[in-house]
Amino acid sequence: MRRTIAAASIFAVTLVSLTISAQQRTAPTPAAQGARPQSSATYFPDRFEWQHKRPEEVGMNAALVAEAVKAAASQEIAGNRDLALEAATTFGRNEPFDTVIGPLKPRGPASGVIVHNGYIVAEWGEPIRVDVTNSVTKTFLTTVIGLAWQRGLIRDVNDYARDYMPPGVDLFEAEHNQKIKWDHLLRQTSDWQGTLWGKPDWADRPEGKTAADWPNRPLREPGTHFKYNDVRVNAMSLAALQVWRRPLPAVLNEMVMEPIGASSTWRWYGYENSWVDIDGQKVQSVSGGGHWGGGIFINAYDMARFGYLFLHNGKWKDRQIVSEKWIEMARTPGPANQNYGYANWYLNTDGKQVPTAPTSAVRFVGNGNNIIYIDWQNDLVIVTRWSNGLNDLVEKTIASLKRSPTTAGQ
Repeated sequence: MRRTIAAASIFAVTLVSLTISAQQRTAPTPAAQGARPQSSATYFPDRFEWQHKRPEEVGMNAALVAEAVKAAASQEIAGNRDLALEAATTFGRNEPFDTVIGPLKPRGPASGVIVHNGYIVAEWGEPIRVDVTNSVTKTFLTTVIGLAWQRGLIRDVNDYARDYMPPGVDLFEAEHNQKIKWDHLLRQTSDWQGTLWGKPDWADRPEGKTAADWPNRPLREPGTHFKYNDVRVNAMSLAALQVWRRPLPAVLNEMVMEPIGASSTWRWYGYENSWVDIDGQKVQSVSGGGHWGGGIFINAYDMARFGYLFLHNGKWKDRQIVSEKWIEMARTPGPANQNYGYANWYLNTDGKQVPTAPTSAVRFVGNGNNIIYIDWQNDLVIVTRWSNGLNDLVEKTIASLKRSPTTAGQ
């Protein structure tokens, strides 16, 4: 097993190693969604071990894989690697209430891994480094909500969220918020109105020509308007905590990360002021991203394991961890945004977001271009972090598979 990469050997290494049952929650066949059925010979990495193979051993053109890695490694994003300083000079320039209230730490260089047929065929930068993954955290969060749905803790995503809140929790008591359903929260179409952990909803990417307009934003009917908003995602996280009645990181670890053999190094943080009482115990409500600090800190290998779970339609070895039906729902665009499913499932519905990728491919995306790319048609999982080279990376990786160019857009 190789878990670290020296920067000077990026390209050399690239070339060398470049529950609820299905009876209760059924889904269309994988082929209906562009996925490939799992064969009995499918390889799943064990904990502390992920086999590497040379690109040519899995039918890839090694030179093109090397070009793909070069494209990703050479296009590191601009900005300060000190993420606290970067937050102050980006979000902080345009938003009020910009004070960081959760953990942040300096990030690493452009990094990532390519997985084909289950094997690591390339890696670059510092894939072992634990960094904030920003809004990829949202995909972990919606997955935890999906697990609640699988267990019957949430009967239907079209139920009103207010009906699941205990007395004294007024997340959805305001007249405007009473109309919000779980599906609206999951799709970022809730238009939830309020202040949570000291951050008013309007202060995240504020709307209006002047600062005086910001608190008086127009109210939209829940479900009709897509707006990327971390305050509302944090409201969803707190609502999920009320349903589970236990820390969401513990749920994620027990039900997903342990079964897929993830390391012990990842963490999911909330804010210094996001502690609540759950059955007499103080529990931190975790954030859905790193906008004000917090969120999931994780290495690229564990991100790739998470992506590989979804590449196999929620199944790991002989265990169905995430319902295929849930994945189908997460991959289905909502009426307010045809290229977005559940948070943070970015779809390639019209083929414009990643032109060389199949329209069935998806991405879990976080700020800083933290991305898990999942491609069922080509049996690919790609993790790329802190790089602007996604399109080049995907294009060259798919080209390396030695298939007819006509398959790329199907």
